[in-house]
Amino acid sequence: MITVDFSLFPVGPGDRVLDLGCGGGRHAFEVYRRGADIVAFDQNENDLAEVADMFAAMRAAGEAPAESEAAAETVTGDALDTPFGDDSFDRVIASEIFEHIPHDTAAMAELHRVLRPGGIAAVTVPSWLPERLCWALSEDYHTNEGGHVRIYTRAELEAKLKAAGFLIGPHHHAHALHAPYWWIKCAVGTSNEDHPLASAYHRMLVWDMMKAPKTTRTTERLLNPLIGKSVVVYLRKPHRGSAESTG
Repeated sequence: MITVDFSLFPVGPGDRVLDLGCGGGRHAFEVYRRGADIVAFDQNENDLAEVADMFAAMRAAGEAPAESEAAAETVTGDALDTPFGDDSFDRVIASEIFEHIPHDTAAMAELHRVLRPGGIAAVTVPSWLPERLCWALSEDYHTNEGGHVRIYTRAELEAKLKAAGFLIGPHHHAHALHAPYWWIKCAVGTSNEDHPLASAYHRMLVWDMMKAPKTTRTTERLLNPLIGKSVVVYLRKPHRGSAESTG
């Protein structure tokens, strides 16, 4: 399930991309397919082991460039203190991580540090309305270990990123059809995997992701501005001494 729109976040051969807090690697795999060098970064070593296995499987299946053409690696670490030098990456993705980090502004400053001047970042967080309903429906949803510690408005997110030194670019919402699933989960119990309604809706989502029928794709596109589960903001690190704006 890809949240970033790669027409607004172009990557390709010659680009070095960091997927900061990559989780299961969904964006890292897409970057690799597009021929860019990718570093999948996360603090969860088990997730990274699975991501590394998938990189290898992609190479074996011919779904990614040969190693001589593009590199893919996994790195373990803390988003507040990454092991990369200044200006190390042409692109950075930070998808659904800042809502988990108490010191989010420190992580944003680190993202800014490792992105080269003129480079582009894509940041995604849960949208305010769908997330607010989840918090209202379930305490477990946001109090479990490693859970969400804040709800962003887009204005707040963009203000923090601007304060970190970024130029704010376009934005959009994504995954509207996933919002009702999480509302159901929060209403019946976030760990209640066998509830008939939650199970049925999950099967529909899997079917939609596999088949991508025109009806549901159009429905989601129309609903995204209203109940999109995620908001995506695109940013640029200005060239040194530049006063340019992407807004």
